[in-house]
Amino acid sequence: MRTHLHSHPDQRPAQRLGLRRFNFPLIARLTGVLLIYMAFSLVLPLVVSLLYHDGAQFSILVSAMLILMTGLFLRNIVGRRATFDLKETESYWFTTIIWLVLPLCGTLPYLISGSLGTLTDALFESFSGYTTTGSSILSRPEELPPSLLVYRSFTQWVGGIGFMLFVVAILRKLGVGGEQLYEAEFSGTRQRKLHPRLSKSVTRLFTIYTLLTVVMLVLLLLGGTPLFQSLCLAFSTVSTGGFVPCSTGIATLSPGAIVIVTLFMVLSGISLAQLYHLFTFRWKGHWRDEELWTYLAIFAVMVLISTGAFTSAGNDILSSLSYSLFHIASTMSSCGYYLPKPTHWSFLVSVLTFLLILMGASAGSTGGGIKIFRVITISKYISNYFTHMIHPNAVTCVKVGSRVVEDDYINKTFVFVFLYLAFICGGAFILTLCGSTIPDAVCMAAANISNLGPSPLINNLGGALDYALLPPLAKWTLALLMVAGRIELFALIAIFSPAYWRRG
Repeated sequence: MRTHLHSHPDQRPAQRLGLRRFNFPLIARLTGVLLIYMAFSLVLPLVVSLLYHDGAQFSILVSAMLILMTGLFLRNIVGRRATFDLKETESYWFTTIIWLVLPLCGTLPYLISGSLGTLTDALFESFSGYTTTGSSILSRPEELPPSLLVYRSFTQWVGGIGFMLFVVAILRKLGVGGEQLYEAEFSGTRQRKLHPRLSKSVTRLFTIYTLLTVVMLVLLLLGGTPLFQSLCLAFSTVSTGGFVPCSTGIATLSPGAIVIVTLFMVLSGISLAQLYHLFTFRWKGHWRDEELWTYLAIFAVMVLISTGAFTSAGNDILSSLSYSLFHIASTMSSCGYYLPKPTHWSFLVSVLTFLLILMGASAGSTGGGIKIFRVITISKYISNYFTHMIHPNAVTCVKVGSRVVEDDYINKTFVFVFLYLAFICGGAFILTLCGSTIPDAVCMAAANISNLGPSPLINNLGGALDYALLPPLAKWTLALLMVAGRIELFALIAIFSPAYWRRG
């Protein structure tokens, strides 16, 4: 039965704030469930450590035990009397707190092993992993034990599919709250369910996500890439995370492996729902999806423009085309991989790159950015506005594909874009106070809130981008931007609003 707070003088302030309306035991219970699964996810790096005899097995085992005990405590003690009734306001709180708690626990393998000496560096690496950003303070990742390199890439794979989807799939008693978690995980981008039952939709998303990873892993192995490197790249590419297991990055891969990585970066920027229909040959009613074709059209146009710009700058057309395909795929999907820049760089490509960093991938994909669905919505709204200026009596509506977009969603989209740009400006301002130049600060802020990480703008222009050299305040600022870009911005802002805590 639901428990109620009894009238007591000490509880009146909390009741006036509305705290009694929040189901904190359920939030603790769900957090505990995720921590338990997080502990078991450390089995993979533990096995790698035992196989390679890299000496990190004790650190990984202790980390797993600490996370497991914390999860059991939250689930069985703090959340023992939880009622399965998760409301919208509580889902906002849970969405935000889980993206803070789990990356915090994810620092344990780094800290206990001594691989990353400071808490700030460990937090930065963990937040970058779980948010699939790919920024790293490691200039030579290969100096880490192999097991921690696998762990590092696996955090991106887990963060790519999303923590909340595991909860929705496992706990089927959430009701409306489960719907809210599903929407929050896809950042309000109107991700369509694949089945009337929410748990079935999540299962299918997880299935296609896993299938993509396995297919890429097999193709890389068939192409001659070593197993260890293939595993790390498969985890980081399908999740659009961008971590690489060595300082040489993608450049040392064979041409065939680079083609495979490019292909899967493009696929990973597409909605998981669309990929499910593609892999199950259920294209009827879906092949005309406007967002899908807009994504592919933008990719093709940007590749052509980039190739032309590089060729005009003095590079040969073949190298310009191959580099452009990889660069545009990496930027649009927010994967963040980069190859050595061409001999002659084009400023036009820099402009296009920055625009693609902001725009990002498709809604419902693992990529970051504002998302193409929002871009389509805004562009059509602006088009309708100019139509009304010329024809005041015209009746128009914003329609994406076969769906009419509601005014409430349009308003929310404009607010989201404004907040997105405001976060970039605020983050860039703090970075300039930490000693970064204005161009570098803006590029880093935009790249990290878009979960792109290693900004191809700075790297390709020859800037000395080394996150390890940034002061602690800059690292914490970028970590906050990573979280803000990974979850719904409204959820992050709402929990700091007094009106949110008074809401019924």
